[in-house]
Amino acid sequence: AGFASLMSGVGLLSWVPRAEAATISKTFYITGGNKTMPDGQSVYFKGYSDSSADLDIPATPIICQEGDTLQITVVNLLAVTHNFVIGGLKAGDPPLAGTGDVSSGESKTITYTVPTGKDGSYLFYDNKTSYNVFLGLHGGLAIMPAGKSDELYPGSPKFKKQLFWIFNDIDPALNGAVQRGVAVPASFTPRYFTINGLTSLPPGAAGHGDPTRDALVDPRSQLSGYVGDRTLVRMLNAGMCSHAMHVHANHMEWLTDRGSVRPSIWKKDTIQVRNNLGKIDAIFPFEAPPDAYPPVTSGHFPMHLHDEMSQTAGGGLYQFGSMTEIEFL
Repeated sequence: AGFASLMSGVGLLSWVPRAEAATISKTFYITGGNKTMPDGQSVYFKGYSDSSADLDIPATPIICQEGDTLQITVVNLLAVTHNFVIGGLKAGDPPLAGTGDVSSGESKTITYTVPTGKDGSYLFYDNKTSYNVFLGLHGGLAIMPAGKSDELYPGSPKFKKQLFWIFNDIDPALNGAVQRGVAVPASFTPRYFTINGLTSLPPGAAGHGDPTRDALVDPRSQLSGYVGDRTLVRMLNAGMCSHAMHVHANHMEWLTDRGSVRPSIWKKDTIQVRNNLGKIDAIFPFEAPPDAYPPVTSGHFPMHLHDEMSQTAGGGLYQFGSMTEIEFL
C-alpha cells in the first residue's frame, strides 16, 4: 500500500504508516502526444505515463516513508534518449538518484533506499535537456516521516489530508520544435500555465465542471473540507517562471522553502513558488474565514496566482490559467 494515485477516489494522497520498511515498485512509460489547450491550439507533450497507451502529465505521484526502497522502472517508448532523476535525493555519482540515460526502446530501473531525514516533497523529472521537464516529464514524490501519517517532518504542525500542486509553464513554440526535431528557440515565451496538468475553465467555457479537464474541480487540485480540517499542500514548480500563489478564505501555514524547514512558521495568503525547480510546503487550515461578513462557515473561494500572465491562455482568455477552487463543505 505504498502508492496513491491522485486520480483515484477523491484525488488526495492517502497514507497508512508502517512499522517496517517496504519496497515501493513502480513502472513509468515515457510517451508523447498532443493535447488541446483552452484556446483550441494543439500542443505536443511528453510524460511519464502509467501505460504505453497513456499520456500522463504530471506523472502519477509516489508516496513512501523513510527507510523504504524505491524501485522505479522507466521504459522509453520515444525515439530519443531520456532519463529519470529525483531532485534533492543523492545517490553518489551521478549526484542525483536516477536511471542514467534510457535510450529509445530501452528500460532501466533505479533502486534507492530512502535514508532517515529525507522526509519532504520532491520533484522527479528528466534532466537530459534543460527543457524536458517543461514538456511534461515530471511528477511528485512524497516522503513521510517513518511511522507518521499527519506530519510533514517530525514535530511539524499536523494535517488531516495532503495533495500536490505541480505548476508548469508551456511555450508551444518550444514544444513544437521538439516534436519536429529542429533547434529549440533561444528564448522561451510561456503561453499556457497549468496546475497538475490542467487549466481552470470558467463558467461558459467548454469543459467547465468536468474534473478531467477543469482545474477548478479537478480532485487532484481542489481544496475541499469542513471547518476543522487541515490540508498539507506540496507545491512543486516544474516551469520556467516564478509564481506568487494566493489563497482566499484563510492564510496558509508556510512550513518549508526549497526543501528547507523554515525557522519560523509564517501565516501567509500569498507565497512565492520559485522557478528552477522551486518547492514549498504549506498547510491550509479550514477555519471560518476571518474577513467574511456576514460570517460564513461554508462556501467557494479561489486559489490563483498573483501574476497576471498565469491567468490566461495563449496570451488572452482570462481565468484560463493556473487556478483551482477552495470549497468549504
